[in-house]
Amino acid sequence: MATLSTTTINVALPVFMDDFDASLNRVQWMMSGFMLATGVIAPIIGFLGDRLSYKRLYVLALAGFTLASVLCILAWNMESLIIFRIVQGLFSGMIMPTTMTIIYQVIPKEKQALGIGFWSVSAMLAPAFGPTIGGWLAEYFGWKALFLMNVPIGLMAIFAAQRFIPSYRLGKGVSLDSIGFVAVIIGTSSLLGAFSQSHSWGWTSWKTISLLAIGVGVIFYFVVRTLKVNAPLLNLRLFNIRRFTYSLILNCAITISLYAGTFLVPIYMQKIQGANTLHTGLVMLPGTLAMALVSSLVGKAYNKVGPFRLILSGVVLMGVSTWALSRLTLTSGTLFITTWIAIRYVGIAMSHMPVTNAGMSSVPSELTGQASAVTNWIRQGTSALSVSIFSAILSSRTLSYGNDGETAVRALSSSIQDVFMLGTVLVVIAIPLTFLLRQKKSGKEERLAQPAVKS
Repeated sequence: MATLSTTTINVALPVFMDDFDASLNRVQWMMSGFMLATGVIAPIIGFLGDRLSYKRLYVLALAGFTLASVLCILAWNMESLIIFRIVQGLFSGMIMPTTMTIIYQVIPKEKQALGIGFWSVSAMLAPAFGPTIGGWLAEYFGWKALFLMNVPIGLMAIFAAQRFIPSYRLGKGVSLDSIGFVAVIIGTSSLLGAFSQSHSWGWTSWKTISLLAIGVGVIFYFVVRTLKVNAPLLNLRLFNIRRFTYSLILNCAITISLYAGTFLVPIYMQKIQGANTLHTGLVMLPGTLAMALVSSLVGKAYNKVGPFRLILSGVVLMGVSTWALSRLTLTSGTLFITTWIAIRYVGIAMSHMPVTNAGMSSVPSELTGQASAVTNWIRQGTSALSVSIFSAILSSRTLSYGNDGETAVRALSSSIQDVFMLGTVLVVIAIPLTFLLRQKKSGKEERLAQPAVKS
């Protein structure tokens, strides 16, 4: 439910633009604001899980997400909808790291790969199914149906969590670094705002430069503070575990690749080829089904072949397919688009679970809650920034091509090619990291991950 709500919105962006008479830059805040909120809340998950227990936190997050979905249905303009989406993102940001932590704290170690495999299926299939489901709902029932579907799912999930997740508590008296939390909010929001508005303000305008300077400065302060205080908001010493660090970088590359496709393809299909939301969703459906099949097989193959081969194969497929999509033209056929989207989804399915488990399994069990918080903060922050950057580049390149004399449709098509090419470069850069994941963790690295204690 939490991850589905990210990409069901993507396919309906043109619908929101028409219904609310809003620009793409304004509407994309429904996505980037949602993902920013998921990243902002992630650093205090360890504190909340320690105080409430992860089971109670999970139930609270489900209830809050369901209520926020009701508020989205009741939104009266684009501004109110964006605010309610941000609230929804806060609770979604609790759900993802909480469920990951529960897996590594409750399930025996020899079954964790299978457990995270099931978790990965839901985490990856939901964004993949999102465009199809979102297209169908938006086409026949309107955009409010995108939020209404969360209500019965949320209520059933609350009941299931209360009934089937065992009650347990592994709290160690974690305290909240309130100064660090404020720094995270200010730093991340400043960077997102700068990237989101850069194409309209200009990269050299005082507004853009000021926000970038504030964001970088505050995040730098947060990192320095985190490495010095006794009770840091995030245990950044986990990055001393090289396997964890490499896996997190790869995880971000995979996440960027996933959201780049779900952001760009609907715009291409509807604004260039004139397809409706349902047709757009159906174009992406074969890839979704392929992802479902491959995800189920990857969980079984992990213990036999290990993460390296699966990750390398998946990242290569992602790179090749993203490059192919950068060749989209005004007359590209449906078969071409559908095939390469499917190959792209297969690559994501092959690499996502192995990358996640390779990193988390290298972390001592008592630090899994902190590792999950760090992972989700970095990944969701990267997602939010990537959507903002892609939107800014798409808008600025479209304007640039338009100034060069190209028609509006051709200018948009050329801009989509440019953004997909940027995505290709990012994936290619990540390929060498897959070879580093073959390294084994060491006891020295585990000790370095422990927070420093001052006398």
